[in-house]
Amino acid sequence: MTPTTIQIRKAVNPTEMKDAYAIRKQVFVEEQGVAVEDEYDDFDKSSTHFVAYDADDIPCGTARWRETPRGIKLERFAVLQPYRGTGVGAMLIHSVLYDIEEDPNVSEQKIFMHAQASAVAFYKKFGFEVVGDEFMECNIPHFEMTH
Repeated sequence: MTPTTIQIRKAVNPTEMKDAYAIRKQVFVEEQGVAVEDEYDDFDKSSTHFVAYDADDIPCGTARWRETPRGIKLERFAVLQPYRGTGVGAMLIHSVLYDIEEDPNVSEQKIFMHAQASAVAFYKKFGFEVVGDEFMECNIPHFEMTH
């Protein structure tokens, strides 16, 4: 799988949202043991979601961003196991950051995320920096990162 065969779409219809939820269920709930009630929240309705699709139109990754009182929070980055290391995650990050940059209502706000400790090095490649100490979220070590 090469990045040129991946398409990132903003989730704007029920099918795309269903695809995003299915990826999150597989990665966070089934693989990482996050409780369903922690994974799906009220912010899903107010967030901007993205879904990555492979050349066969199979959903393979997802992410979302939302406005908070502290700025723009990037969340729920998930890539299905067979697609990890293929550039899907990088394409999702670029798509999310571009979408924020192009939105005049939010483009000047601080951008931050709660990154799983295992993904910190990955996010650093895209200009994110660790802020503060490690903390636990859903029984997984995290760091706050800003862009």
